[in-house]
Amino acid sequence: DLNRKYNYNDIINFEREEYKKIASLIPEGAKIIDLGCGNGNLIEMLINKKNVSAVGIDISDSGVSECKQKGIDVIQGAIDKKLDYKDDEFDYAICNVTIQMVNYPEVLLNEMKRIARYQIISFPNFAFYKNRLKLLFKGKMPDTMLFGYKWFNSGHIHQLSIKDFKELIRQTGNMKIIKHDFVPNKYLIQKILMRIFPNLFQYIPIFVIQKIKD
Repeated sequence: DLNRKYNYNDIINFEREEYKKIASLIPEGAKIIDLGCGNGNLIEMLINKKNVSAVGIDISDSGVSECKQKGIDVIQGAIDKKLDYKDDEFDYAICNVTIQMVNYPEVLLNEMKRIARYQIISFPNFAFYKNRLKLLFKGKMPDTMLFGYKWFNSGHIHQLSIKDFKELIRQTGNMKIIKHDFVPNKYLIQKILMRIFPNLFQYIPIFVIQKIKD
């Protein structure tokens, strides 16, 4: 369990490459919640660039501490359980590269649907071609998406692909994908391949989901 509570004390503050994409999907002044907010870098950027009102939740002691030092409204706790928020309390619920790290992704998704009108979810696509090649030719668990960790000590406990995610959305019900974006590559040919064969070439897909009222 400790391996899943990442230590943010030694992580330098920086903007991950998907942050700008996520920011482009959120309107000015929106009310957001970042589930699995880590050290609060994404929230801080959204406050500065989009003037959002925001709250974060993270299970990590160091993540919560870093958020508080930034003046971010943050709560410590798990995100894959019943959350103490009202229905439709937020405009957007964000879960950035974290859904693969929780014990109950389906619970997380249902709670995101309940507390926000829109959901933004990104994750490392395990069906990325480098992972496929490593498994095929080396016969080992790929670590391309584990960001320095190994299969036995990574918090990435539910590796998934784009196809897996879309299936989960269908099974969850009352949700529809309204936008599918991704972190682009600098090379034009790879950008083209990412659009034509997303499940093979997209490294970090980003989905905007809209709740469908009963």
